[in-house]
Amino acid sequence: MRRRDVFQSAALAATAALEVQGAPAKAKSAGKPTLMKVGTQNSHADEDLVAFAAWGVNNICSTLPSRRLDEKFSAEALIQLRERVEKHGIKLDFIPLPLSSSPVARAEYPSIMMGKAGERDKAIDDICQIIRNCAKAGIPAAKYNMSILGVVRTPTTKGRGGADYSTFKYAGGVQEPPLTEAGPVDPDAYWERITYFLERVVPVAAEYKVRIACHPNDPGMPNGKKWRGVVPVLGRVEGLKRFISIKENPYHGLNFCQGTVCEGLENPNKEIHDVIRYFGSRKKIFMVHFRNIEGKIGDFRETFPDNGDVNMIEALRTYKEVGFDGMIMPDHVPHVGGDTRGAKSFAFCFGYIQALIQMLKMEG
Repeated sequence: MRRRDVFQSAALAATAALEVQGAPAKAKSAGKPTLMKVGTQNSHADEDLVAFAAWGVNNICSTLPSRRLDEKFSAEALIQLRERVEKHGIKLDFIPLPLSSSPVARAEYPSIMMGKAGERDKAIDDICQIIRNCAKAGIPAAKYNMSILGVVRTPTTKGRGGADYSTFKYAGGVQEPPLTEAGPVDPDAYWERITYFLERVVPVAAEYKVRIACHPNDPGMPNGKKWRGVVPVLGRVEGLKRFISIKENPYHGLNFCQGTVCEGLENPNKEIHDVIRYFGSRKKIFMVHFRNIEGKIGDFRETFPDNGDVNMIEALRTYKEVGFDGMIMPDHVPHVGGDTRGAKSFAFCFGYIQALIQMLKMEG
């Protein structure tokens, strides 16, 4: 399928969805400007930047320049990266810090989330220097994770058209091995490691005026249960509220993954709007992973944006209502056979998001 055909199909799907689902949140967003824009985080290669520019994806987060503070994270290298992106008419809004969603055994700086005295101080110093280099390079924001478990899933299930849907079922899930390399981590220990990091990093981000956006733990566990000896405290809304209150600052906020947040709710379609309002009204949503799911906490699977349980049109209206002006981007996508790197699925998502944003602009 050609990229243009994928984009047009997504626009038609979004239009049909608007007509069928109605718009109970329409009044709350009426008369407010539509400031958000479609974005992406899955590539900064030149050949992909050409495609993004053609699709109107004019804002991006790069992929990870390096797994450590080295020459690729120097101010000079980051300037070169920003200028190369800008040659395509695209803004480099974010870069990732080397604090990814990998399990702690494969983490770039495992000492931070393992709470290793001494070692974590050097790691945090590296992160702070990357933030300073971002400021020197004219890159306004960075995203990161505070993860021990990584992204936890159970075997995939089949979805629309035979696509493979990433799935998690807590009941019956195999927790093997029973502990991670971090060993047992209760909530108090997890919060100590988060707080230790934020107390040292947020002041640097504020001084250099670089916004830092943390991704929730993916997923939250039901009723505070552990997975492989760990309680992922940033997997539930209550934990995210506590997180943003630590070292309160305009430069400290969230990479708000709507999919992950919904994975921690009992009724995602109903509850997600008040969650968006809570964090959005406090200007703590720095960018959005616009992902849909079927199911609820402890039992869900990731879908295409138009065929999950959450009314994504209503969700986007709620972002508009709170004045969100950042990137709305695809995140994980279902795997379709023969779709190298998920390119077709991502193209579908870009078109879907573009169409929804255009609808909101037409609503006034």
